[in-house]
Amino acid sequence: MSDTHVVLHDPRGLIEAKLPLDRAPHEALVTAVLEWKDANLAPRDYEQIALQLTGHARAVAADVRRLAAALPKNDGRGAFAEVVLREADGRLSAPLEGTARCVQNRARLVRALYTRLDRLTEPAPTTM
Repeated sequence: MSDTHVVLHDPRGLIEAKLPLDRAPHEALVTAVLEWKDANLAPRDYEQIALQLTGHARAVAADVRRLAAALPKNDGRGAFAEVVLREADGRLSAPLEGTARCVQNRARLVRALYTRLDRLTEPAPTTM
């Protein structure tokens, strides 16, 4: 095996768009984290869980952004997706802390992004 690696330049996110999200294990992690009542982990353990959720939140946000950009301008789902994405960007830019509160905030963010993703993949509502 070689010690070299290749860096991919993919500014339009085409590679990510073709990779499916590994949703089930992350949703299970979100559920477990949000059920914590009195978690007593080491700060570095909280940080590792928060890093995992942060990376997944960024991947889900990229899918939401891609789907929202493909919607017609008069589709209100795109406008709401932009609001959710702006909030996600703000929350993801906050530094990680080794606390249960930080991890649970990241878990709530992943849940909110999946909710928005699901709404973007549903057929557009018909208007009369």
